Amino acid sequence: MAQKQEIFTLMGGRVRILRGIYNPTSDAVWLAAYLPRNVKTVLDVGIGTGGAGLCAIAHNENIQLTGIDISEEMLAECAKNADINNRNIELINTDITTWRTARTFDAVITNPPYFRGTPAKHNAHHNADLTIWTRKCIARVRPNGYFCIIVSADRIDEIISETRRHCGGITIMPLFGAHRTAERVLLRARVGSRGGTTLDRGLPMNYEPVLRDGLTIDECLDTL
Repeated sequence: MAQKQEIFTLMGGRVRILRGIYNPTSDAVWLAAYLPRNVKTVLDVGIGTGGAGLCAIAHNENIQLTGIDISEEMLAECAKNADINNRNIELINTDITTWRTARTFDAVITNPPYFRGTPAKHNAHHNADLTIWTRKCIARVRPNGYFCIIVSADRIDEIISETRRHCGGITIMPLFGAHRTAERVLLRARVGSRGGTTLDRGLPMNYEPVLRDGLTIDECLDTL
């Protein structure tokens, strides 16, 4: 059996990741692609090994990225991935549900632990209360800033319910795999806005303009 390569890439090679305790999936690429281009300070909640955050910087090198995670192991791997991509990321070992801080950011992105079941071996969150997770993430967004999240489709009702309490201008993007129903859903909202909710046309989860060519979702929708 052929040995797996030590490094694999995302976004057509623009982001390099060391194989380790957790290897980012396409969720990370999709999340980063939904981030607005006009943000400067970004908090990645549950940054893990850095997939979404590094993809976000690949889209916009002017981003000042902060990542938090409850797992010291994850943060150690994230630091290595930041190094091999020549990126600077502020990393903080904390839990979003208990983090005591007054800091706010232009945008908060998160790919939360939405799967239910056995705890992960890498000491990360599992079986998270997504209502609390969403509330705490939104609390770290400055007024008129953005909250962006990707979850499995069967958990999106929890996210919408809590987001609507604090945000407007909500946009929702379903992502489809092999089944007739959406597998993942992206949501983006603006804190303090009174705007309504928009449902974007869905895209396939293996959509190469995002995953391979590194386009943002807004760029893709503009061409459809």
